[in-house]
Amino acid sequence: MQPYPVPHQPGPYQPPPVIPRYRPLKPVAIVSIVLIGLTAVAAVVQSVLMWRSYDEVKRLIYGLLTEDEINSNVETIAGVGPFLNLVSYLLIGTGIAFMIWLWQARENTDFLYSPFAPRPAVPADPVRGPHRRAAGWIVGSWFCPIVQFWYPLQIVQDIAAASEPPEQPGAGRSGRMRMLLTGWWATWTGFWVIVVGGGSFAAISFIVWFIRLVQVAGSSDPDSPYVDIYDMQDFMVRVALAVDIGFTVAAVLLIVAGVAAAFMMLRITDWQHLRATTPPPAQWPTRPPEPPRYAPRFQPPQAQPPGPGFPSYGP
Repeated sequence: MQPYPVPHQPGPYQPPPVIPRYRPLKPVAIVSIVLIGLTAVAAVVQSVLMWRSYDEVKRLIYGLLTEDEINSNVETIAGVGPFLNLVSYLLIGTGIAFMIWLWQARENTDFLYSPFAPRPAVPADPVRGPHRRAAGWIVGSWFCPIVQFWYPLQIVQDIAAASEPPEQPGAGRSGRMRMLLTGWWATWTGFWVIVVGGGSFAAISFIVWFIRLVQVAGSSDPDSPYVDIYDMQDFMVRVALAVDIGFTVAAVLLIVAGVAAAFMMLRITDWQHLRATTPPPAQWPTRPPEPPRYAPRFQPPQAQPPGPGFPSYGP
């Protein structure tokens, strides 16, 4: 008696393995560098406009302007805003282009460490691989609180180390490359600390000053505490001066970060292109070893004359 055949139970679906491939980074790198340059130029122009409008802002706070001057100067001060928006838009575009470059650079390292590369590399840690962070942190590390101060730097450091050419071992972690990456990250972080922190301080200071001004103007109680309006005006002038100084320092940091980022991107792009397009060195056949001098050379056998017991059939 034969048992009934057991129906086939399909297992879980296993997607086919994704074959890594190399994508050139040069076009994305060039677009990112151009956007970085435009953002730096816009930040410098914005800083110049803010310093040119500083006197008008100070006179407006002290109430030294006539009605016509107020209208004209308000338009001048308000004209700085659209240019500031342009800087913000350029920053967003630069960030998107840099993210695309960073993502493709990370995927290219997967190709460089695969058997499909012309000269596949072997990671020092076969379990973790050449990267300390998963691929999802390429984008998430820039927005996750606290870890955003060092995770992006680690991601770029690992990509640089995984992209170094075999002819230059340790180039991705050399002192020159480490200084370049550290300088880029320090100036970039300093730029955002000044922009976000200084902008928040200026906004909160203006709100507090405006609330106190409304309270003083609307108070009709003679016993209400006296508030020195001139002291408040001096405070706002100092805030305006601090904003101009802070934005100027931030613009300088942005320029330094942009230059460092451009050199970093070009260096990693060239390394990956070299490793992905250069074939391995050809293995030429070697000559067979010469026989030792003391070994007797092979002598071919020579014809021997016939012996005396053999008849001769010659003429």
